[in-house]
Amino acid sequence: MSGRATRGPSDPLGLLSKILALEARKGYQDTAVTGGLAAFIAAHARAGRADGPLAELARLFADYHQLSPDQRRARVAQAERLLRGDIPAPAHPPVDGRAAARLSAATRRASTPPTPRRRPGGPVRVASLREPVTALPGVGEQRAKQLASLGVRTIEDLLYLVPRRHRDYSRIQPIGSSLFFRHECTVQGQIVSVEQERTRTGKTMVVAEVADGTGSIRAIWFNPYLARQLRPGMQIALSGRIEHQRGILCFRNPEWESLDEAMLHTGRLVPIYPLTRGLYQKQIRHLTRLALDATAGLIVDPLPEEMRQRHRLMPLAVALEQVHYPASPEDERAARQRLAFDEFLVLQIGLVQRKVEWQAQAGHAFRVDEELLSTFEARLPFRLTGAQSRALGEILADMARPRPASRLLQGDVGSGKTVVAAAAALVAVADGFQVAILAPTEILAEQHARNFTRLYEVLPEARRPRLALLTGSTPGRERETIATGLRSGALDILVGTHAILEEHVEFARLGLAVIDEQHRFGVLQRARLRAKGYNPDVLVMTATPIPRSLALVLHGDLDVSIIDELPPGRQAVATRWIESDRRPDAYRFIRKQVEAGRQAFIIYPLVEESEAIDARAATVEYERLATEVFPDLRLGLLHGRMRPAEKDAIMTAFRDHEIDILVSTSVVEVGIDVPNATVMLIEGADRFGLAQLHQFRGRVGRGAARSYCILVADDVSDEGQRRLEALVQTQDGFRLAEIDLELRGPGEFFGTRQSGLPDLRFASLGDLATLQQARDEAHRVLSADPSLSQPVHRALRERVDRFWVRGAGDLS
Repeated sequence: MSGRATRGPSDPLGLLSKILALEARKGYQDTAVTGGLAAFIAAHARAGRADGPLAELARLFADYHQLSPDQRRARVAQAERLLRGDIPAPAHPPVDGRAAARLSAATRRASTPPTPRRRPGGPVRVASLREPVTALPGVGEQRAKQLASLGVRTIEDLLYLVPRRHRDYSRIQPIGSSLFFRHECTVQGQIVSVEQERTRTGKTMVVAEVADGTGSIRAIWFNPYLARQLRPGMQIALSGRIEHQRGILCFRNPEWESLDEAMLHTGRLVPIYPLTRGLYQKQIRHLTRLALDATAGLIVDPLPEEMRQRHRLMPLAVALEQVHYPASPEDERAARQRLAFDEFLVLQIGLVQRKVEWQAQAGHAFRVDEELLSTFEARLPFRLTGAQSRALGEILADMARPRPASRLLQGDVGSGKTVVAAAAALVAVADGFQVAILAPTEILAEQHARNFTRLYEVLPEARRPRLALLTGSTPGRERETIATGLRSGALDILVGTHAILEEHVEFARLGLAVIDEQHRFGVLQRARLRAKGYNPDVLVMTATPIPRSLALVLHGDLDVSIIDELPPGRQAVATRWIESDRRPDAYRFIRKQVEAGRQAFIIYPLVEESEAIDARAATVEYERLATEVFPDLRLGLLHGRMRPAEKDAIMTAFRDHEIDILVSTSVVEVGIDVPNATVMLIEGADRFGLAQLHQFRGRVGRGAARSYCILVADDVSDEGQRRLEALVQTQDGFRLAEIDLELRGPGEFFGTRQSGLPDLRFASLGDLATLQQARDEAHRVLSADPSLSQPVHRALRERVDRFWVRGAGDLS
């Protein structure tokens, strides 16, 4: 076969003698070679004669893995006697004479096998997992800084440093067997020669020839330092991919290690870790191995035995070993499953605990004025959908109980969450309480104030809630009036932005807090709003559909109501994806819509042009559109750098049809309601997330006229193509959210880390089965031991406390 490794020396028995000596030094644990002695000898025997000594040794070691250490000792001694006898060498085809001579010379030079490198003073031991990594030998100040950039500061951090993947070098082959180009494998043998050569470009490469008795192969490294580490006569293992070099098969930059050491880099599933400047895979493997050995006996499993058995999970110490150095791919998957379960469990215990603690406090049992509520619903210009009625019923049932309620109201764009919140607020006001409605932007707060006011106009004037709007733009004198009205109880509902959270804003009797698009608020802001009342009920609203798995993580301490039905008359928005050469067609279509009395949005991903990103910027494009494309139409510009008053003025003008086309950045993503707008054109659509694109699309289709969404994008990546195709194919926001989560991962799902999303290293939010198991287990544990004070739960309580202190925080 062309390109085969060259045939080599015909004496594999010397190598086997050294391996048997190594097996004796290791205490007859069948660890001298990866995969065990039986497989190793059988592989070499297949390359020799059927009646030769290797075949006899293969039969002798066939059941070696099943023997006790004492039986293995006797079997090794028997093999050594066999090797010392006058045994003729098995016949092989002719070999490269120069390689044979070099191997013979190398063997003579290596008259004594190299001794394994040992750390002075024996194995490393540490007192605690919390000790700094500098407690490990070889970790000084500089190395500690490098590890800190990977989030590793303690020995425990090192144990939980997740390999990105594993390379499978577990298949050990005789060199003389069929080694194919680009085939990944491991070989073990003796170094015949080590030379340094110059490449055509002047680089130095180290070339070693390695032979195992069945053949020889060259290994090449472009690291001159290795010439001082490798020496003829050394027994080493090589792992890597077979490459061509000048027409001969070879290893190029393979992993290597001495056979006298525990195998970390070759002959097994080899971990590949995240790296930082100046830190290499071999160094991190060495440190994780040290950490695992140093903490043997210190790892306390936080899961009770019966819980582990119920979910068929491996012990924690075993899982940590197998996630780094697995015996098989199945063991690595089982290890990750165990560690993912741990993360989900401590997260869910914290969420369930907080929900129980919050609901154990005294709250308000609101009396529902059924007559007023019926009047409100009957006089609305539309009927509530079944989903709206169901959600309102769940919220009112919470409010009627004498404990604080925490509920998430989820609904797709245009599903009618506002009227449900308005009905809940009306019930609170009718029972003598005040309501705070917190929105993330001034535009959205103003829209809520306008919509609530309009909805309440159907009520008799004496029964209408008294409402005020408080934002950063509210003048000082008006702020004073609002503050006085809140303290005296003259104001019933305060709608506003972060300004509501200021210290001087005091409520006389806050009973209900409504938080819209709550993932845009930080932990402290939400806690501050709760603190403005005596355990008020909390209603969280979001128009960003959240997959069930993410909802359990972000809002696991909330009850959930979902409005999954659009009101009658809401039409699907026709969606198309075009490339930029079709942009003139899109402009003509927008012009026709404007001539028919409609309005349009044109969205850009940036405010101003950037050299780093080739994206059309809103400011530049606004000028071009206004002067070259639509000079006869009324255009407006909206972006996040404008002052709040400017934004409000532009949005008001657009809403009142004083503007035909609104050129904007993503500031229009949430909540803006202009029923007359029928076209949404999104430039650079592949630069937005799928959930965000769906929000943009939701800005149109709010009136009776048919509406359209046009996506413009060129040279789209595979992931971007999947996003755009998904948007074209479905209008279901919840399905789109699931696809978005799959494509981008939870860290990018909201486009911000402010969501409070905890750092999950092993758990995947797509693994709903494990997440649900952990949530069920959290309920089971806390129902039996609410404070985790029983001895069997002590380690689990410590793990939960540390997780929540570290920053998962208040997610509700």
